[in-house]
Amino acid sequence: MMLTPRKLNAFTMFKLPSAFICGVRTKFIDETKCVVSVKYRWINQNPFKSMFWAVQGMAAEFSTGALMMGKIQQSGKRVSMLVTSNTATFTKKAKGRIHFTCNDGDLIDDILNKAIETGEGQTISMKSVGIDEVGDVVSTFVFEWSIKLKS
Repeated sequence: MMLTPRKLNAFTMFKLPSAFICGVRTKFIDETKCVVSVKYRWINQNPFKSMFWAVQGMAAEFSTGALMMGKIQQSGKRVSMLVTSNTATFTKKAKGRIHFTCNDGDLIDDILNKAIETGEGQTISMKSVGIDEVGDVVSTFVFEWSIKLKS
């Protein structure tokens, strides 16, 4: 995979500045897994002394989207990608450093190949789970991505 955490963090700084300012950082990426972390700080707090849900969503979405971007880059094709829906479940206050992990890289290959072969749009659901420093799940996000070969 050509994407690295360093390249993704530079991308975040220039293309997603609000995520960068809030502390969203890619820690690991390979063919199947991406880990993005964010630490609870003043800039990303809510009134309830935990991390604002939207900041968690930025980190979770990026963990799924980075895998998608890497697979599209590897294909050498021009493919558009768009989040068409998402759901989230919050199970514990997000305090300290939260790591969002998506393990769905293998799911992308078939759907991307189908989109390239047929020229028709395809959708895929990808899950990212946020875990705090003691190993507890704080939130789970599912993003539905739509992909389509550009003409």
